[in-house]
Amino acid sequence: MINILPLTIEGLVAILLLLTILYCIRLNEQLKRLKADGTTMQQTIAELITATESAERAIAGLKTTVREAEETLGERLKSAERFSIEIKRNTTDCAEVLDRLSKIASARLMTAKPEDEKTATPDPKSIVAAAQAFAERTRARVKGLAA
Repeated sequence: MINILPLTIEGLVAILLLLTILYCIRLNEQLKRLKADGTTMQQTIAELITATESAERAIAGLKTTVREAEETLGERLKSAERFSIEIKRNTTDCAEVLDRLSKIASARLMTAKPEDEKTATPDPKSIVAAAQAFAERTRARVKGLAA
């Protein structure tokens, strides 16, 4: 029996050493996977940083474009407002001139005397109607430009 005890103890130690070696192999494999994951994570972080920098440059470019567009549109809006005011003023002036012309035309037709009886004179009412129709078409055209 004395011989069995040391042999049993050495057998247990051998089994424990074997279990320790197997556990170390398992830990080594896990460490390798962890290092590989760490490398992948570093690559992913590097790509993310690159993408972030690219996005920041793109945003800065967009901000510059927006500022330029605001300046250009502001100038164009001011110019359009001035042009609109000028068109309204010209429309009003044209309407006044057309009213005066129609009044002058109707007054001359009423007071005009035929110089030559052989010359056929058009009906004054048709001339006035034609002048008023012309004035209305011109007003409509001017209003269409102003709108």
